[in-house]
Amino acid sequence: MNLNKIIASIFGVGYIKGGGTVAAVITCLVIYLLRPTDVFEHILVLPLATVLVTLTGIHTGNQVEADWGKDSSRVVIDEVAGQMIALLFVPLTNFNLIVALILFRFFDIVKPLGIRKMEKLPAGTGVMMDDVLAGVYANIVLQIILFIISRYV
Repeated sequence: MNLNKIIASIFGVGYIKGGGTVAAVITCLVIYLLRPTDVFEHILVLPLATVLVTLTGIHTGNQVEADWGKDSSRVVIDEVAGQMIALLFVPLTNFNLIVALILFRFFDIVKPLGIRKMEKLPAGTGVMMDDVLAGVYANIVLQIILFIISRYV
């Protein structure tokens, strides 16, 4: 296995049945475990890490497509990026981690509102952009939920 396959599959998670959900859960767990450290103290850490993961996903998606085919289920770095986007600019509380996970997986699986169209983009871009958009939608809904809670609860 080459480095691109290792990265695209997130160290083999993509080979597990339900690998996309597993990758999203692992992303939440890693963020949960890093919360007590100072790593998220600076507001730009998570956005910059998200951009890095997304660009890496586009690159590795391009590289593995010849062997694995278009948008292979083994590629799960896209779920990592999408889950990270779902958590941008919200407090990283247990509640928000769980709700963001549920919302992201919903949008990623159902693919409403143009998400499915993103898959038609070429190679690694298509692999990543449907999950990026699912993450954006999940983040917007989470922001609305948090706004409502802060105003009315």
